[in-house]
Amino acid sequence: MQQPFKKEILSQQELQSAENLLWKIVQLDAYTDEITILQKNERLPIDEHQTVDKSSALFKLTSTLDDQGILRVDGRIGALQVASADQKCPIILPRHHRVTFLVVDSYHRKYLHANSETVVNEVRQCFYVPRLRVLVKTVVNRCLWCKIQKARPSVPRMAPLPAARLSPFIRPFSYVGLDYFGPIAVKVGRANAKRWIALFTCLTVRAVHVEVAFDLSTKSCICCIRRFIGTRGAPIEIYSDNGRNFIGAERILKDQVRRIHEDSAVVFTNVDTKWIFIPPSAPHMGGSWERLVRSVKIAMSSLPQEQKLDDEPLYTVAVEAEAIVNARPLTYLPLDAAEQEALTPNHFLLGSSSGVKHPTVKTRDHSSAVGST
Repeated sequence: MQQPFKKEILSQQELQSAENLLWKIVQLDAYTDEITILQKNERLPIDEHQTVDKSSALFKLTSTLDDQGILRVDGRIGALQVASADQKCPIILPRHHRVTFLVVDSYHRKYLHANSETVVNEVRQCFYVPRLRVLVKTVVNRCLWCKIQKARPSVPRMAPLPAARLSPFIRPFSYVGLDYFGPIAVKVGRANAKRWIALFTCLTVRAVHVEVAFDLSTKSCICCIRRFIGTRGAPIEIYSDNGRNFIGAERILKDQVRRIHEDSAVVFTNVDTKWIFIPPSAPHMGGSWERLVRSVKIAMSSLPQEQKLDDEPLYTVAVEAEAIVNARPLTYLPLDAAEQEALTPNHFLLGSSSGVKHPTVKTRDHSSAVGST
């Protein structure tokens, strides 16, 4: 009668014997010819020893067989008493074998998927694996835990630019984006008041136009737009957000700005001008003016100004910031380029980056000068 199987804890000697048998099976699969040559050399004199073939992966290694018949690298620290046998003579494992992959994977999990160099260092204490770093990288790439932890959301492809951004051969500010930023504290007499900046940006040439809004009322917004139209001309389309995606604003401010835009749209929507709201929860569609709001804010904070502004200096600072932003290059200009200056919004508005056309100096023809003398 067959004895029932008893589950017992394996001893250290049994585990060591199982590991040695596993290493021998792996090495016989990959290095059969090399092991055969080394076994023959043990029975031959030193002068009759054979060498492994030059095409073998072990040709440049000083390989040897230990007492258990395991293939090892014969190191130069055999006299070191404090080192273990695996450290003195590491076990040779083939890189493409499944068992080698599992060994490296066990070290990778043991050290909590952290540093690959730690895994390389620990594996080299016991094993010699050709091109070990490549194998460690393969283990990391196939580790499901690492894939999940290191996964990054794919960035969706941006939609094509709207027609307002690509309309050629039209005057600047034919297609306009409108946004508010502020408030800015100013001094009116002995009291303090709040002012806002209405930013108009040309969606085609990326120029900006600023107006100071005295409050968030519909009347003030309409006055700003009328001053803009009187200076830049009536636009074909005006784009704005609907007030629901103003970051950091209170609900009252959102409702006020939304009512301003809605009432302004009623006033200024006619045969010549069309008011368009971007969809809610889509702030990326207003990136054309949001980015320029930041640029104008930086320019206004960089300009020298008094500690407390009143309305007139505020308007002056806003216009100077507008000129600075409109002088920014729209294209990259390398230092060794033949062109003298980069293209700026002021080229479309004023004819040059600074609005000043320097007269060209006409040089006298030397040949005519010589002939006249």
